[in-house]
Amino acid sequence: MFRDLLTAIRTTLVLWVLTAILYPVLILIIGQSIFPFQANGSLIKNPQGEIIGSTLIGQNFTSNRYFLSRPSSVDYSPVKDGLATGISGGSNLAPSNPDLLKKVTERIDQLQSNNIIPTADLVYSSGSGLDPHISIQAAKAQIQRVANARSLNPNQVEILVNKNTEHRFLGIFGEPGVNVLKVNLDLDNLSNSL
Repeated sequence: MFRDLLTAIRTTLVLWVLTAILYPVLILIIGQSIFPFQANGSLIKNPQGEIIGSTLIGQNFTSNRYFLSRPSSVDYSPVKDGLATGISGGSNLAPSNPDLLKKVTERIDQLQSNNIIPTADLVYSSGSGLDPHISIQAAKAQIQRVANARSLNPNQVEILVNKNTEHRFLGIFGEPGVNVLKVNLDLDNLSNSL
């Protein structure tokens, strides 16, 4: 029995060293050496070196000068409710819930008042509430509004949308989408260069 106990303790220690120390250190080394941008949160910095966002977490844009993001049921993790990006989740409202219908109707009315054809991703929030992408269709529905607000040629704005379109991973996984933060930053850079 004592021999079995020693074998169990040795096995536990070896597995602990492998899974709790060696594996995490190996993944850390691979991440920092091969994928440092992704491993450190895909953070975007302005020319002054200040972090202004992540390509992985959506932000709320309300000005007509910017593309609208997908609605968020957690308001993209406001600081008052938690850490700046500490919460995520859907609204958990059932399709039959009158509150959901009211929110959807308000979003559709707001989009139509801005001459934007409502698309599903501009009306409904994502499951995480932090989705940084909108569909190509949702982006194209906003090109004219953004171009008018910035006094730009719509073709210039469309070029930026195409530049910031992320295609399917390996050509088969996911759906193409436009990263809203990236396209809005490119819009600011374009306006500043004119």
